Amino acid sequence: MDYLIAGVDEAGRGPLAGSVVAAAVILDPKRPIAGLADSKTLTQKQREKLFQEIRQRALAWSVARATVKEIDEINILQASLLAMQRAVNGLKSKPHHVLVDGNICPELIYPTQAIIKGDATEPAISAASIVAKVLRDRMMVMLDKRYPQYGFARHKGYSTAAHLEALKLYGPSRVHRYSFAPVREWGI
Repeated sequence: MDYLIAGVDEAGRGPLAGSVVAAAVILDPKRPIAGLADSKTLTQKQREKLFQEIRQRALAWSVARATVKEIDEINILQASLLAMQRAVNGLKSKPHHVLVDGNICPELIYPTQAIIKGDATEPAISAASIVAKVLRDRMMVMLDKRYPQYGFARHKGYSTAAHLEALKLYGPSRVHRYSFAPVREWGI
């Protein structure tokens, strides 16, 4: 039996709106995927192509999130760790070891190692980074249909000038993170 390594990463820690999304991926060493890298360094088209390959070739993958309510209740760091924990626990194959992007590990029953900038150096973390980013971006595009005045499809909830201007004009929506200062500033 192969030694299974899961890579874990999140997307959406910095935005002012939307859930934080985490992914866990166990790659198949017999079916390598060329081009894996930190999702932030790839174009949307490259991410989408790699996302399809990861879904087809990985031994297992799982996605989980922590909601805006959870982010506001326990803070973004704890919510990110919770989403990561949920993603790993959702894997259909159980890993022998978990590699986490960053410097803090979620609580898991598996041996776990945090790797700073691991999304650029560890293929399994890169794959998780791509899956989390693609699915979070898709979620924000869907939220844009419900709340078109904020422009979520363009900025994915990040603190752009256009997003801040929309917050000023319309106030925050139900999907904004009230624990984040720019949202609190324009909140009720």
